[in-house]
Amino acid sequence: MALKQVSSNKCFEGFQKVFEHDSAELKCKMKFGIYLPPKAETGKCPVLYWLSGLTCTEQNFITKAGFHRAAAEHGLIVVAPDTSPRGCSIEGEDESWDFGTGAGFYVDATEDPWKTNYRMYSYIKDELPKLINANFPTDPERMSIFGHSMGGHGALILALKNPGKYKSVSAFAPICNPIQCQWGKKALGGYLGSDVSKWEAYDATQLVKSYPDSHLDILIDQGKDDQFLSAGQLLPDNFIAACTERKIPVVFRLQQAGYDHSYFFIATFINDHIKHHAKYLNA
Repeated sequence: MALKQVSSNKCFEGFQKVFEHDSAELKCKMKFGIYLPPKAETGKCPVLYWLSGLTCTEQNFITKAGFHRAAAEHGLIVVAPDTSPRGCSIEGEDESWDFGTGAGFYVDATEDPWKTNYRMYSYIKDELPKLINANFPTDPERMSIFGHSMGGHGALILALKNPGKYKSVSAFAPICNPIQCQWGKKALGGYLGSDVSKWEAYDATQLVKSYPDSHLDILIDQGKDDQFLSAGQLLPDNFIAACTERKIPVVFRLQQAGYDHSYFFIATFINDHIKHHAKYLNA
């Protein structure tokens, strides 16, 4: 599959690049950011996938998170895809910020008119890694995933639905229990239909209840002054309770007053997450 380079910038002796490609899964052109650390020039590196939140593109993380120095030091390739298909000309896809464009929710839609293009789950799980592994110096056996908000939800469900695929998982302010919050009800109802039992397949709090073993160390950072935490959109307590019941280790860090839902919060603690993943990817 042909890749078209959109940009390339040297950064901490590696390169932050953006590529475009035609997605078979999403049936549109898609962009992704990829950071190639200096180590990638001489050998294969593990890959860390970042999933962004509502309204984001591939640009938000690569320009705002400040992860490059730590990724260079630990020799990690970091891939940041877009959050939804683009330009599919579906009626209604641009009507609201929390559904449609920029809001793929990392599910495979089953409802018209979304089911043809809105297949972000399969894109992230299968198509994108195959593309990355075929075109860059990766070690396919060493892969991890993390994300923010809607992307934190995506990272958690991908890790929980595919035991052993990812060496580690972490999240910033993830949507932990979407079947119980307004964002989730809108997105899952729109993409998957009215049968709530089908939503559970994309809900981290539900998935963890049937996760087959405890070999998954989860790190979650949450800002105390996150407006979406207080609005009941994130519901981390429900996820923590489910993990505790199943004896699945989760480190939940409620960061002090003042930290919110923004990339300033992410940039403050991003190095901890890079180290968390490096511990498993470079083991």
